[in-house]
Amino acid sequence: MKKTDLIDTLIHQGQRKRLVEELRKKGIQSETVLAAMNAVPRQWFFPKDFEQFVYRDAAFPIDHGQTISQPYTVAYQTQLLGIDRGAKVLEIGTGSGYQAAVLLAMGAKVYSVEYILPLLKSASEVFKAMGSTIQLFHGDGTLGLPAHAPFDAIVVTAGAPAVPETYIQQLNVGGRLVIPVGDQTDEQKNDENHQDFGHPDQNRDITRLQICTPQRNLGVEVSLVAFSDSSNFRFHLLQWGIHPLNR
Repeated sequence: MKKTDLIDTLIHQGQRKRLVEELRKKGIQSETVLAAMNAVPRQWFFPKDFEQFVYRDAAFPIDHGQTISQPYTVAYQTQLLGIDRGAKVLEIGTGSGYQAAVLLAMGAKVYSVEYILPLLKSASEVFKAMGSTIQLFHGDGTLGLPAHAPFDAIVVTAGAPAVPETYIQQLNVGGRLVIPVGDQTDEQKNDENHQDFGHPDQNRDITRLQICTPQRNLGVEVSLVAFSDSSNFRFHLLQWGIHPLNR
């Protein structure tokens, strides 16, 4: 892939601007996140056969049984990270590369791990054409990247039954881990098999998110963000208190 293959027309830019306004109406408040969403051409990471749907607020299937996340999901998880420019961020699950591109647009130093090598190679080609500086790794994301830890933030793009201790151990004090927790198999199947590839008013791409923040000399403050209603994007933040770390 060459830089000349990365096309971003005025039509694309207009569609992206409308998407950003839609995300704002749905509750995304961070102007930094919204600016990053507006800066990243989603079509560069999107299946070419479905480009007419590229700026619909829905998840879409990509290769190897995976999906490119709903823009709202990407924006919401990124907003939860609360990162500043220069933050060192670990992404578990590169996928199409879209989430990582949004983090890069915010000025983050991004490290991303992907288990499916063809997906990683495809994303790598896009980032190379973009001229982006990103560290990409092939391997088991559940292990994190201990050799490059600690991180200011970790975002996990796939669901897990529980929060892996390995991620918490690799966070800076005061850093944040945002991870979907629980069995999301049925939700993911719905997204993949839905014939019109999701409705823009449905957010089945998020069911539960946990935010973990290590606190100096205390342990980890864990919050649960529970998705309550797929029709109106209500989220609840429940404090789980302080959980000790075995360091």
